[in-house]
Amino acid sequence: MRSLNSLEVGVKSDPIEYRYSYEWLFDLMQEEEVRHVQVGSFFELYQLPDEFFLALRESAEKRSVRISSMFTAHRELGGFFRREAGWEAVARRNFERMIEVGALLGAASVGSNPGAVMRDDSSHKAQGIACYVKHMKELMHFAHAKGLECLTIEPMSCLAEPPTLPDEIEAMAEELNAYHRQLPESTVRVGYCADVSHGYADEHSAVKHTHTELFVATLPYLWEVHLKNTDAIFGSTFGFSESERARGIVNIAEFVEVLRTNAARIPQEKLIGYLEIGGPKVGRDYSDRRLGEELRKSLAHVKEVFRWGNTD
Repeated sequence: MRSLNSLEVGVKSDPIEYRYSYEWLFDLMQEEEVRHVQVGSFFELYQLPDEFFLALRESAEKRSVRISSMFTAHRELGGFFRREAGWEAVARRNFERMIEVGALLGAASVGSNPGAVMRDDSSHKAQGIACYVKHMKELMHFAHAKGLECLTIEPMSCLAEPPTLPDEIEAMAEELNAYHRQLPESTVRVGYCADVSHGYADEHSAVKHTHTELFVATLPYLWEVHLKNTDAIFGSTFGFSESERARGIVNIAEFVEVLRTNAARIPQEKLIGYLEIGGPKVGRDYSDRRLGEELRKSLAHVKEVFRWGNTD
């Protein structure tokens, strides 16, 4: 069985959306010697032709950047949790297209959070989970046929967006990976894209599970990591500049130690941590131009701290 022996740094592409080009981001990454990008979804993705994505892959490779992963940015694949006519079918169709796009880009994995139970319809949670798991089992076959290695899931920070609690995290991963073990020649595995800023605070803002506790629950199924900072009740997220570290609770070094001491529990040799920040306010002349500086400041810290093992 594989076990973790190295950590690498990447960037999720979300903050450039409708603000800067991918070429701008790839140039910045090349200058910062960051080689992995996780392409975040955007609304046009599901309808653009294959040629766009083949050109995007070529553009990244020219700058020694690999599109290693794809992940949603807008919760737009959550229709498996909706009762209304059409939502489930649209979610399935778009998920399949995202898998196709991931294959075109050369990504090893494609993923999303499963979806959300409506706050005024909480009784539908069990049915929503069952619907999602049913489709995921079918999509595991679809992803295998397209050449992917893994479908990923992000545990979230509220009970309306499962999986959240440790038992939910374990149960969903165990069911899906048991299915993979039954059909290893025709399905991909399922892994978690764990976010170091996701803990669970209840409706009274009382922290019931810290961000570290929920991260540890994902370790036997861990595929990749989202690196971002947050406040004490997981209410806002931001980066890792010096001033942001002073007001945030995420200590990346703590998570590196968790990974190092639990390396044998993690079923892969290399783990990529993607810096996932929104950047400054979108669409203002005084803020858009600050994105490069914000990315570089956070990357400087992440590259220094998110290190362990053989990173050659």
